Amino acid sequence: MVKKYIIDGNNLIGKIPELWNLQNKDKQAARIKLVALLNGYFRAKNVRVSLHFDGFAAEAIPSGKIKIKYSDNQIADIKIKEEIDLSRNPKLLAVVSSDNSVYDYARVNSCTRIKSEEFAKQLKQKNKSNSKEEITKTISNDEIKKLFGVD
Repeated sequence: MVKKYIIDGNNLIGKIPELWNLQNKDKQAARIKLVALLNGYFRAKNVRVSLHFDGFAAEAIPSGKIKIKYSDNQIADIKIKEEIDLSRNPKLLAVVSSDNSVYDYARVNSCTRIKSEEFAKQLKQKNKSNSKEEITKTISNDEIKKLFGVD
């Protein structure tokens, strides 16, 4: 049972075409959109999430239950590996990255591993079902009765 997700943010952005394109124009906007997607995905899950980005923090991103970590003058891969090392029980970690060194390090430490492209597909599926739920919530019972000819 996974208790914490450690996500390689830049790596994941690279696997989501709309975010990758946005990042080329506005890195901060791509990060904000990724955090919003992740918040939607993890909303009902009882897990902790740390999201790692290369570089330094810009303006604060509203992150809900997600802890955003910046690598400052190191690469995020090093910070992700340090977080794995600091875990009391790496078997309760799920590491999301397609970076070979991070993925292999997670494997050696008995973490659950999820390739970024696979996780991107999960995010997309969850986002589609969330939008259907939101649409359903906006339709009143009266509208449904009218639609089906029920009084």
